[in-house]
Amino acid sequence: MKLSKGQRGRWGLIAGIVLFSLLLSACGSANTGNNTGSSTSTASTSKGVGCKKVGISFPETNTSYRWDNQDKPLLEADLKSTLGLTDSEILYNNANGSAATQLTQAESELANGACILVVAPFDATASSAIVDKAKAAGVPVISYDRLIDNPNVTAYVSFQNEVVGQLQGTYIKDNYASYVKANGNNNIVVIDGAQTDNNAVLFRQGLHTVLDPLVASGALKNVYEQYTDWTAPTAQRDMEAALSKTNNKVAVAYVANDGMAVSVIAALKAVHLDKKVLVTGQDAAQGNITDILLGEQAMTVYKPYKKEAQATADVAKAIDDGTAVTSVATASTPTPTAKAAIPSILETPEIVDFNNIKSTIIADGFYTKAQVCVGVPAGTAGVC
Repeated sequence: MKLSKGQRGRWGLIAGIVLFSLLLSACGSANTGNNTGSSTSTASTSKGVGCKKVGISFPETNTSYRWDNQDKPLLEADLKSTLGLTDSEILYNNANGSAATQLTQAESELANGACILVVAPFDATASSAIVDKAKAAGVPVISYDRLIDNPNVTAYVSFQNEVVGQLQGTYIKDNYASYVKANGNNNIVVIDGAQTDNNAVLFRQGLHTVLDPLVASGALKNVYEQYTDWTAPTAQRDMEAALSKTNNKVAVAYVANDGMAVSVIAALKAVHLDKKVLVTGQDAAQGNITDILLGEQAMTVYKPYKKEAQATADVAKAIDDGTAVTSVATASTPTPTAKAAIPSILETPEIVDFNNIKSTIIADGFYTKAQVCVGVPAGTAGVC
């Protein structure tokens, strides 16, 4: 069929439109793929480059001495020296034990211009919302000490947390026999941290790699085990319940951290078992080092927070420079749910007891003799 001049013009126009649409579609598909990949890899870090305002969000104040008294000043000092920040360029908040408060505080930090967030989550799952909010704003999140359960976490800085539990368990394994003999029973009470904290789960896993064979062999009898909320009152109630259940027959009290250990010791004192039961701890809190010197607590796990704080500042510097965080990360850690590999720096913890306080805590300048020797007889452990 022969087309008129007008028809040929119309068909030519239509063909041109179709061809242009196909080309645009092809280009759009290619760009969508590239942009998606680029967005996925850079959305969480786009504002981090050249960042001059860092938001810090810590989980609580009443469960551990460390957060406001040790981590906060160390982390702020290292961020200032490593990134060249001023006081006003660091936004600090503590959630005081509330996941909702922590989210609100993080949102406020973002609204006030934070371009990197450092978050120690109160609740590992609930804090995923913080990462989502930050990612939408193009802000990277460094998960500090506790891992947030979100695959978009930029980096994770902490300690070898399963090793912490293994160290506590190993100390029990090496020292339980004398306490069993002195108490006339082999009962162990296990007071874990909060199940909402991924670290507490790892501590427990590490502990049981050492404890379970002892229980299976009959060397120890696990008479009471409970996750807590990390608070001293809950730990004390659990210890009191365990003492009631066993008619005050306990040889070992595994306690996940020092803050709870204080209340466990109080429960033991009430039934005249203080200094007679092996009590563990973690965090090397100042008062607990004194308790170790006095014989109230057997051991703690020392985690040099200076190293954790500096490692966090190093990650922030890499982000600030536009360098991949894998350039400073030395490990990777899977998130609990998605099992996404998060670039990580995991420092090494160590046991501290009566015998090595001088060579660890004092030698490192973590505390002074004057701080830990309050009420302790002169000459104790070669420290006081």
